[in-house]
Amino acid sequence: MTAVSRRDFLKQTTLAAVAAGIGAAGSAAAEKPGFEISLAQWSLHRALFGKQLDNLDFAAAALHDYGIDAVEYVNQFFKDKAQDLKYLGEMKRRAADLGVKSVLIMIDGEGALGDADEQKRTQAVENHYRWVEAAKFLGCHAIRVNAASGGSRDEQLARAADGLGRLTEFGEKHDISVIVENHGGLSSNGQWLAAVIQRVNRKRCGTLPDFGNFNLGDGKQYDRYQGVAELMPFAKAVSAKSHDFDEAGNETHTDYRRMMKIVLDAGYHGRVGIEYEGSKLSEPDGIRATKKLLEKVRAELVG
Repeated sequence: MTAVSRRDFLKQTTLAAVAAGIGAAGSAAAEKPGFEISLAQWSLHRALFGKQLDNLDFAAAALHDYGIDAVEYVNQFFKDKAQDLKYLGEMKRRAADLGVKSVLIMIDGEGALGDADEQKRTQAVENHYRWVEAAKFLGCHAIRVNAASGGSRDEQLARAADGLGRLTEFGEKHDISVIVENHGGLSSNGQWLAAVIQRVNRKRCGTLPDFGNFNLGDGKQYDRYQGVAELMPFAKAVSAKSHDFDEAGNETHTDYRRMMKIVLDAGYHGRVGIEYEGSKLSEPDGIRATKKLLEKVRAELVG
């Protein structure tokens, strides 16, 4: 069997198996999805850190174990491979053979893009270049970054916008978007982060609203529904954070119906990434519970 025919065979047989398990209701939802579902790699961080799952097997796990055909990588799980084209090529091949879409890479640990020290800020920007190139190679549309900074509110806004703007300018050359997640501190203030994106004022600089990351520090929380509503006009991806579920299958921290209505009302119809972060359910069960809830809400809101 040739490589091409093998790829087609694997994709067709896998998708057929997934489709058979979805049933009529799932098929109807797939015809008019409203949004599509992806799997964020952080949902399996315990398995990955514990060496129970290898990064190279993530795309296969997403499809075979959960019926999800799009993945969001986290750079921590292949931190030293950003410029290893042989390794990245294997990641790309395995996903392509299965028909799994590589959506984005979440980047951490490369310095603060809004660092108060201009030299450190520049270094942080340049540290992200290799991940832009890796994302392009893998076929992703974006990298997710953080807007960490220091100083007063206005100083942080200016510094974060400077770092993000310079990185986005580099991303534009590779057709890669730079998207910012609400990820603690001022970045969890929806109004502030929206102002940063507006200050950058580049088409490829946007947001990745996360349903649960609204911890401002000092015990203070930003209203998650207000925050997502403020970030959705700039959204190029969405993170469906989940922790715990009640007996009816609803997430106990976030009203998914209310939240997904905000997402859809903003005109967003792209990928919504499952990011299970709870501890009461196992990672596989948490992923399945989140997927089931998203599919249920999608059917209710879209029909």
